Amino acid sequence: MKTLNKLISIVAPLVASIQVTGNALPKKNKALHTIDAPVSKLQDSRYNFTDVLDLNIFSDSSETVIDVAYKAAINRLKQQAAAIKSYAQANHYNSEYCFLVDMSLPSGKNRFFVYNIKEDVLETASLVSHGFGSTVKGSEAELIFSNNNYSFKTSLGKYKIGSSYNGTYGLAYKLYGLDSTNSKAFQRAIVLHSDIHIPESEAYPNKIFQSAGCPAVSPGFLSVLSQYIKVAKKPILMWIYK
Repeated sequence: MKTLNKLISIVAPLVASIQVTGNALPKKNKALHTIDAPVSKLQDSRYNFTDVLDLNIFSDSSETVIDVAYKAAINRLKQQAAAIKSYAQANHYNSEYCFLVDMSLPSGKNRFFVYNIKEDVLETASLVSHGFGSTVKGSEAELIFSNNNYSFKTSLGKYKIGSSYNGTYGLAYKLYGLDSTNSKAFQRAIVLHSDIHIPESEAYPNKIFQSAGCPAVSPGFLSVLSQYIKVAKKPILMWIYK
């Protein structure tokens, strides 16, 4: 009996210790699981997520909408080019080429267009940023525009592309607003420049880098634009519209 009591006195603390240690161990955090389903079920097949997710969230309807919008934007180029050609001829600007920027398109799609207004054809296109102040919280597509200082918003309107200089982002071109909606462009230091954070090809459905209001393009595309600007006998016009 004494031996049994002694054995109990030794084992009891050990059992208590094991219980305390077990309670102290971190428990599996259910918050880390994004899908509440048995592990065995998820491991059965790569398609098991269809049982627990509403696949309508992966519908390509948004892609279809963008495709339609992009085709409409391309069709609208001729109309915009014809209007800016008349303006260029009347005000002694370059009437061979113009730059058209359609802000109705998402930033991940090519929306900076080089248009040959003499031959009435689109030559090339690429990405361009908008100002971070133009972004509407909670909206993927809507943008707001401003001509105000420190608004960090894009300004709509026609711009005269001025002389080049080396600034914070390297090569850049001064811009002069020609409409009431962008008349403060030079005062706001709105310029055409490149940024290494802007990809050379379309990134949609991802968004791209947002500027402080400048129409910033990729380094490679700025080199392309420079070739047009350098050989132009008269200043080239850029029109940012929606």
